[in-house]
Amino acid sequence: MKLTVLGAGAWGTALAMSFARHHAVTLWARDEAQAKAMAEQRENARYLAGLRFPDGLAVTADLAAATAEAELILVVTPTAGLRPSLRALSQLGRRAPVLWACKGLEADTLLPAHEVAAAELPAEVQRGILTGPSFAFEVASGLPAALTLAAEDEAFAQSMAAALHSSRLRVYSSTDVIGAEIGGAVKNIMAIAAGVADGLKLGHNARAALITRGLAEITRFGIALGAHPETLMGLSGLGDLILTCTGDLSRNRKVGLLLAQGKPLAEIIENLGHVAEGVNTARAVQAQAARFSVDMPITEAVCDMLFEGLPAAEAIAGLMGRGSKQEAA
Repeated sequence: MKLTVLGAGAWGTALAMSFARHHAVTLWARDEAQAKAMAEQRENARYLAGLRFPDGLAVTADLAAATAEAELILVVTPTAGLRPSLRALSQLGRRAPVLWACKGLEADTLLPAHEVAAAELPAEVQRGILTGPSFAFEVASGLPAALTLAAEDEAFAQSMAAALHSSRLRVYSSTDVIGAEIGGAVKNIMAIAAGVADGLKLGHNARAALITRGLAEITRFGIALGAHPETLMGLSGLGDLILTCTGDLSRNRKVGLLLAQGKPLAEIIENLGHVAEGVNTARAVQAQAARFSVDMPITEAVCDMLFEGLPAAEAIAGLMGRGSKQEAA
């Protein structure tokens, strides 16, 4: 299959490298100088230094050329880049199936990715999301991982999952697009909270409690938006939550660790070097939760730390000081 990946960040490059072991893959980079350097050096020195590209991976900054013969286009940009990427594809007249791998809600509209896609892509273009617990460096290194490919069209989801599936990267199909999107988006907020707890050295018990109650929060929010509860217990929900809340490669957990040190948000973002989707997603989820009357205390605490300057210790104390309630609530 001829596959084009749009976005040469860490995750886009990792997926391109993984799929290039079995398909003809073109990786598109917006920056022409970066594309030229990657093509010459056969690695992404900026994000995945030392990991050599497979022979089947081509790199270009020419969007028209990159997508001209694509049988599948995978958009792997930050959430903010999804709409302009899809719009560019439409303007080029591309009708190949499209998958996206961003994890967040659009900041200004509060829309999940599938609604952005519905607004920007022609109705006949098949589409879906690829998501799940996966650190870019490990996938690029060929270490085993598993993802979920969700699309409303069940036959399309199954056929694309089968085409992308390999012994190193297992791909499961689903028809619960909103569930896959919500799990992947909100877990980043919980990872910031987990980083705060770890940064304050509150222990493994606190982390386990936070992950569990974070899952309850994700589930409440997801169900309010139409997600299936079982999806949120799978790879794109619980699996991604565990990874992002515990792994040292997690950007969002690192944001929390730095918040616990008292670092201001502007400094954290400047020094991070990568996009941490949880920062922008937190405000969007907070607004949507208010709209749907969903109780999300962890999200509220994260927003207070990120945007209101609430000290990390006070935020945790506020969460721990909440009254007792039934666990299922």
